[in-house]
Amino acid sequence: MSSTLESDAVAATLNRLLAAEDEQDLAAEWAAAGVDLAGDFPAEMSAAELAERTKDIIMSVSREGGRLLYLLTRAVRARTVVEFGTSFGISTLYLASAVRDNGGGQVVTTELQQDKARAAKENFAAAGLDDLVDLRVGDARETLKELSGPVDLVLLDGWLDLRLPVLRLVEPRLRPGALVVIDDVDLDIGRGVYEEFRAHIDDPANGYLSLTLPVHQGVQLALKLH
Repeated sequence: MSSTLESDAVAATLNRLLAAEDEQDLAAEWAAAGVDLAGDFPAEMSAAELAERTKDIIMSVSREGGRLLYLLTRAVRARTVVEFGTSFGISTLYLASAVRDNGGGQVVTTELQQDKARAAKENFAAAGLDDLVDLRVGDARETLKELSGPVDLVLLDGWLDLRLPVLRLVEPRLRPGALVVIDDVDLDIGRGVYEEFRAHIDDPANGYLSLTLPVHQGVQLALKLH
């Protein structure tokens, strides 16, 4: 039996989005948005301003990273997944495919920029996975305040400086054995921002065991022990 990931609708939607992502000149587009990828994270910009400036940039997991998300979601038999940073919905499609193959559930995902959220919603429908996705538009620190039931897996792929506040918001809902997946941890632009995040994950009092994998620009996995 093939996975939902290999279904015609999902494969066609992912191939279209990933091809469009490959065609981008990311350095030029980020420069046009006023972001120096070799510098520090633009803390002087609000999250909303940065989202508006980058509304046309496809920011997603790599193909390899997406398949890793699918495998991890299946492996922990996740039924409730939380995603910070929808963008155009590429990573959401990998997560929702796995949730469907786990027997059903929900991917709660949040996006700050409204144009991207509308496009993502269309992509979920095109892939036939929209019934599994709860897309919330707005600041994740507000949209993720209400979560029902235990959370099995969290993907942190939104703005670098908001990942720790979002994790702290979701943490009370994490079940023992839940996975936290953090994308792009090896980016030069994020090194300073990640110091506090890594300190939180590495503090034994917070109950995580973590490992960073050399997938694309670095994927950190953190297992919630208790």
